[in-house]
Amino acid sequence: MRNKAIELLVGAYDLHVHTFPSHIKRKMNDFELLKEANRYEMAGIMIKNHYESTAGRASLVNEYFKFSTKAYGGIVLNSTVGGINPFAVESSMKLGARFVWLPTRDAYHCLKFGNMKGDFFNREGISLLKKSDDKKLIDSFYDVLEVIKKYDGVLATGHISMEEARLVCKESTLKGVKTVLTHPDWNRTMYSLKQQKEFSQMGVKIEKVWANVEDGDCEVNFFLDSIRKIGVKNIFLTTDRGQYDKKNPVESYLDFIELLLKNGFSSQEIKEMTKKIPEELIN
Repeated sequence: MRNKAIELLVGAYDLHVHTFPSHIKRKMNDFELLKEANRYEMAGIMIKNHYESTAGRASLVNEYFKFSTKAYGGIVLNSTVGGINPFAVESSMKLGARFVWLPTRDAYHCLKFGNMKGDFFNREGISLLKKSDDKKLIDSFYDVLEVIKKYDGVLATGHISMEEARLVCKESTLKGVKTVLTHPDWNRTMYSLKQQKEFSQMGVKIEKVWANVEDGDCEVNFFLDSIRKIGVKNIFLTTDRGQYDKKNPVESYLDFIELLLKNGFSSQEIKEMTKKIPEELIN
C-alpha cells in the first residue's frame, strides 16, 4: 500500500504547509521541505505563514534549486499585514503569490475560541462584516477581491465564521474568483456535510485536511463519507502539516493517500484531488 501511495504522490500538490521561518516552531525549513517534496517528484507545495507573505520565500527557493517541484506562496490577511488590506495583497501577488487567505488567527470568529499556541498579540479580532449592518461585507473586502481577480489568484476563507464565509463565497464566485473553503473539518471552522455540499454547489472547492483527521478534530468515517458525497471533483487534499512534533508534510501526505486507498478510493479519484483540482486552482 505504501508503494502505491508513493506512486500516487508523483505530480501531487500540497497547498497548505507550514515551514520555518515561522513565529512558531516548525518541523522543516523551506529548503528542506522542497528537497523532500522533489525527492518524491511532487508537483508543488504551498508555504503558509499566518503573519507574513511567503511569496518572496517561494520565489527564492525556486530560483535556488530549480527543481521540477515548485514552491508557491500566499498571504494571510491577519493584523500584521493590515488585515483586509488590498495593498498587501497586491504587493504579495506581484511577487507571485497564488493564495490569499482571509484572517486566520486574528479572525474575530477564531478568537472566540481563545488564543492558539504561539499567538502573541492582544487583539479584538478582524471581522468581514460591517458594524453598521452585519448582513453586509466591509468595503475593503471588495477591493481585495478585485486584486485577486486581477492576478487570477485564489481566495480562501481562513478561520472566519460560517456567516461571513457564505457572504464572501457568494461574492467571490459571482466575480469568477477561484474560491476555497478552508479546512471545514477543524474544530474552530466545523461545517456539517450539508453545509459543505452547499458551498461546493456554489462552485467553491472544499479543502480536506489530513491534520483534521490525525488530530481527532473530525471522525474518520464522517471525513471519508463527506468526500464521497461532496464528490472528488469539488475537493482537494492538503496536510496543513509542519508542526515540529508531527511527521513532516510529505510523510503525512503519504499517510493521507494510504488512508484513502485502504478505504476504497481509486487511483483516479485520488489524482483528481491531489493533482487536477490543485493545478486548476494555482494555474
